[in-house]
Amino acid sequence: MSERAGFGRSFGLVLLLAGSTGLTGCFEPKLFPVDGELEANIRRTTGGVPHITADNLASAAYGHGYAQAQDNVCLLAEAIVKARSERAKYFGPGPSTQIGVGLNIINDFSYKAQDIYSGAEQEYGALSAESRALTYGFTEGYNRYVRETDPGDLPVECRDQPWVTEITPVDLLAHYRLVGQYASGAQFATGAVFLAVPPGVSPAPEVATSVTDSEAIEKLRHRVVATAQAGARSIENLGDMGLASNAWGIGKAMTEQGRGALLANPHFPYTGHRRLYEVQMTVPGYVNVHGAGLLGTAIPLISFNKNLAWSHTVTTSRRFTWYELELKSGDNLTYVKDGVEKNVRVETLQVEVDMGMSEPVILERDFYFSEYGPMIAANAVDSNLPAWGGAGVLNQGSPVAITYRDANANTGDLLDTWLNMSRAKNLKKFQNAFRNCGTTLWTNTTYADDKGNAFYIDSSSVPNLSEEAIALVNLRRAGSPAYAALFDGGVTLLDGSSSTEDWIESECGPLVPYDQKPKLVRSDWVQNSNSSYWSTNPSEFLTGFSPLFGGEEAPINARTRLGIKMLQNPMEPGFPSAPLPAGQDGKFSAQELIGVIWNNRAWYAEQFLPELLERCDAIGSTTVNGLDLSPWCQALGNWDGLYNLDSVGAHVFRVFMANYINDLGTDLTTPFSPEDPVGTPADPSEDNAGTTSDTMLQALASGVGALQSQGIAPTDALGDLQYYRPSGGVVPGTGGMPVFQTQPIPWHGGDGGIDGAFNAVGVATDEFAEDTLFPRIAPEVIDNTAGLSDGSGGVNGWLMARGTSWHFGLEFTNNGPEAYGLVSYSQSTDAMSPFFSDQSIQYSNKEYRQILFSERDIEANLLPQGETVISQ
Repeated sequence: MSERAGFGRSFGLVLLLAGSTGLTGCFEPKLFPVDGELEANIRRTTGGVPHITADNLASAAYGHGYAQAQDNVCLLAEAIVKARSERAKYFGPGPSTQIGVGLNIINDFSYKAQDIYSGAEQEYGALSAESRALTYGFTEGYNRYVRETDPGDLPVECRDQPWVTEITPVDLLAHYRLVGQYASGAQFATGAVFLAVPPGVSPAPEVATSVTDSEAIEKLRHRVVATAQAGARSIENLGDMGLASNAWGIGKAMTEQGRGALLANPHFPYTGHRRLYEVQMTVPGYVNVHGAGLLGTAIPLISFNKNLAWSHTVTTSRRFTWYELELKSGDNLTYVKDGVEKNVRVETLQVEVDMGMSEPVILERDFYFSEYGPMIAANAVDSNLPAWGGAGVLNQGSPVAITYRDANANTGDLLDTWLNMSRAKNLKKFQNAFRNCGTTLWTNTTYADDKGNAFYIDSSSVPNLSEEAIALVNLRRAGSPAYAALFDGGVTLLDGSSSTEDWIESECGPLVPYDQKPKLVRSDWVQNSNSSYWSTNPSEFLTGFSPLFGGEEAPINARTRLGIKMLQNPMEPGFPSAPLPAGQDGKFSAQELIGVIWNNRAWYAEQFLPELLERCDAIGSTTVNGLDLSPWCQALGNWDGLYNLDSVGAHVFRVFMANYINDLGTDLTTPFSPEDPVGTPADPSEDNAGTTSDTMLQALASGVGALQSQGIAPTDALGDLQYYRPSGGVVPGTGGMPVFQTQPIPWHGGDGGIDGAFNAVGVATDEFAEDTLFPRIAPEVIDNTAGLSDGSGGVNGWLMARGTSWHFGLEFTNNGPEAYGLVSYSQSTDAMSPFFSDQSIQYSNKEYRQILFSERDIEANLLPQGETVISQ
């Protein structure tokens, strides 16, 4: 280390401390090192889990950043490239993929228009001292690893790459802004923001530098527009962010120890920036928390401490609203609100693009903004919506333009929220994290504690509308099928011609405050599996909240129905071969809660298998659509009803449900009833039952045809067909072909939507790891099969790439928290790491490990040479 380098870091810390002192009024030694020297003790235990101890918060984050970089440096470095809007600079315009050339350019421009990096620069100065300590420490830990590691020794995905560099706290904060917008602005970064231009203006970017190959640039400019159009059209439902989870908070009435217990089961991607990383962070006398957070977060997010535990599930709430602006007649850059003319702001943005020339090509474009945020090409997302200058939906007969406002545009208090949760010692202090306007961005929170309380809250960021605005939204939904369809598709369209529908200020700014959020405290249980808050516990329905939180008295999904069924009937197995959810005593323990996840029950099997078998008996060997179903029906008759590795018949029922699920809306005879959200809708129609025209048998025949096309037999076990197999090994932007990095690892669990499995796993068909540009092997799939590969590209069966990830069961005992679980895809994305697939094999074998918390347990499970002390 050079003296200059050392001086620079010390001087930076002095400035940081000075700024923090100004914020807090006094220096807090638990936040920053008194002598300016960061120091952390990192102990690795089974599974490669780092347990970090330090004297102050910045040093604990320092150890965390270092450990994450050891295990996932390439993913972290690529995330910062994305946050800086530098994808095109390092990886080129974008590969020729499903949506075409130029996506990197579109992303970079869109993130700049959404103020991802510029907003972080402005926001950083207002961070709390706690958030500064966390971001500073984490970046310094990451930077230490980058400095001390030879670029040629990095994992193959980023070896010797110029984009693996030291980072700043602002870089990290920009990454958090992207994370915050997963459920909002990020969905518009594939084309909808890029295409938002007034009539007569081309969205194609212009070249701002001299180039040697003008023909290639000209082709690129127009292909970028086509790619943006395809990207905007690819959005099917703006309310679906592709993430799911189960979470239970169990109160003292239903636990073996008479205290609280928690089931945590996020269903996240196995690749990319949404991977969860397990860590324990301890600053004695200040915080001691064990959990897992999204890569790059400086503190774990789904966690527990000595007194309480919590998990998160994606909410049904809305994190953005669209506004229809009434344009001034003859002027597409002026809109009228409350009779006052307002200018559409124009800003010229630039991005650098690697075109294989001696210097990057600089492209530039004008982007457009209202007082609410970026303009958006609504017609590119939905052709039924107006183009800029077209006739309005709400302001009919007037020319309009569409813009949007994002509730998670700013995420400066992200770390503060989770730090406050981590430091809480009881329910009241935990709730204070949200009373004080903390937000978990796009998730619910489900909680349990050592006193036996179970607590649920929709803790996401939700726009705060007035009662009058809510009444207008509800009136439009009831009176306009087109508006209702738009709303059901995730878009809340508001009238920007009047301030009546503006977000209103509360003690939490423009977001719904704590006292108006759905929440519930129970001594038996609360739960959420991504259905609406209203059915958190059917013994006490939650109603009367803003429609922006989700539907009330509305159908709930299959995982929610099964979860509530197991909670209401903790001593019933569903099928005889399944374990009892809570054992013989009906009281949950930590092991029984991880067992609930791994029992591999599925809602649709329990609801429909007996009926399907009756119809199989009736049809016998008579062919349906030319197929003899009898051997497949025999497999279903012998099936245990579960999605275990040795289950024979699960694959047959899956392809049946993948077809029959399209008929549920018309074939079920008992409609949904709000009084019985678990039991309804139900009961297949008896019309043509057991004949060749039977809807259920028709669905089975369609599914069997798909299995036969792949040479799959009715007697195959699920574990021979369904597996996890990570792939990669390619530097982004090089055009290299990814390779499989392990042998297939048999994978238990079922599809959450198609099978209705509680232990939800699934196939991903994107050619890149989630949120990244790292190529991976992805299957070409057969329609209506829940992702069965068509056999091309060396991929057979069901290649799993998402679902159950960091998951555990926990119970509070007289000796503190006791927890068991795994990170299903393991800790590291480096194929050469011992922590690349170790936990994946454990998951396959249903071998959970203890989630260590106490000093005694950590020491007893320390890996050989597993302790490191780092300082600077």
